[in-house]
Amino acid sequence: MTYADAKLQEEKVFKDPVHRYVHVRDQVIWDLVGTREFQRLRRIRQLGTTFLVFHGAEHSRFSHSLGVYEIVRRIVDDIFVGRPDWDEGERLLVLCAALLHDLGHGPFSHAFENVFELDHEYYTRQILLGDTEVNAVLKKVADDFPEKVSQVIEKTYPNKQVISLISSQIDADRMDYLQRDAYFTGVSYGHFDMERILRVMRPRKNQVVIKATGMHAVEDYIMSRYQMYLQIYFHPVSRSAEVILNNILKRVKQLSLAGYTFKHEPTHFLAFFRNAITLEDYLALDESILFTYFQLWMQEDDAILSDLSRRFVNRKLFQYIDLDPGVELDKYQKLQELFKQADLNPDYYLVHDTTADLPYDFYRPGEEEVRVPIFLEMKNGELRELSRESIIVDSISGRMKRDHKIYFPLDFLEDTTTHSIVKEEILALLKGQK
Repeated sequence: MTYADAKLQEEKVFKDPVHRYVHVRDQVIWDLVGTREFQRLRRIRQLGTTFLVFHGAEHSRFSHSLGVYEIVRRIVDDIFVGRPDWDEGERLLVLCAALLHDLGHGPFSHAFENVFELDHEYYTRQILLGDTEVNAVLKKVADDFPEKVSQVIEKTYPNKQVISLISSQIDADRMDYLQRDAYFTGVSYGHFDMERILRVMRPRKNQVVIKATGMHAVEDYIMSRYQMYLQIYFHPVSRSAEVILNNILKRVKQLSLAGYTFKHEPTHFLAFFRNAITLEDYLALDESILFTYFQLWMQEDDAILSDLSRRFVNRKLFQYIDLDPGVELDKYQKLQELFKQADLNPDYYLVHDTTADLPYDFYRPGEEEVRVPIFLEMKNGELRELSRESIIVDSISGRMKRDHKIYFPLDFLEDTTTHSIVKEEILALLKGQK
């Protein structure tokens, strides 16, 4: 028996609050879970700063990755098995890609990537193809197997059906994180009938389709995703925490490049400041390391860095108002000038943040699709794009939801022991009185 076909003597299970159990019989999957690169995901939260709003949201990318694997395992072992348009030879490949799809995420992914101009998908590829324990396991399957897994995650693999199981508008990744994030945040928005969706999934050449009888379950899924983005992922308080986190890292980078002498040298960040990052440098960083530095930076002499670090650690977040500088440019520029007069650096204390999401992207003939649409398989075998059959989905298809906010330290502005007149003018402007 080859390594690719090897099974554990006894099935291993992970107890999971969302899927009840995650089942592992393949030796390859078990070995991948045990690698240092995959275990690192235990130390990276799935929802970044959201735990500062929803205190239960402490779950990790490790648990999410296992969940995505389990959904795909159920699809290929229970739903697709024996069906003519499914190639059993792709089974191990799609299971590995499902398990490893988030491998390259860094601590507090988005803020970290923004400041240091990184791409987690690039680092996923580096981990898969570099000198790592994950690569060593994958190479035992076949010399080209790491590259195939990478292609699936990068969406360049020739068989688009395999890609769509992990990355599409109704994929295992989304189905897991919606349910998992809803569970740990304690909200009801992200719940939908996944059992029904899995039962009506069908493999077709280069894609996965949904039997028309399952349309209502898919509608529920689409609406759950829409509500989760509005209520959880774009929550303004979580965004406030991310604004502060982003500014901490930005300030540290700026100070280091300016030759500032830290009380505690930020050793783990030096390669990132110099843009000379090795894979080992990247893997050495996790959220426990960042929190250690935040605690240390609270004691720094630089007033901005120490204040921002204190705010993040102690959850003293910025307040916010709705304001789009593209629409109210004069007001925004006036605020910037007043902040300078109040000795508040607007680069760090007056922050514009915007979010945008497309709940569902529909099929547009003749255009290059941004996202592969969801197709329904009708009783006669014809494929129909979802929004053409569903009034509910059609009502939100192609509609980009944008939100603009300005974040600022209300406590500083309400402290009138200094610059009282200017601060009163700022507060009046923020409250719309001028």
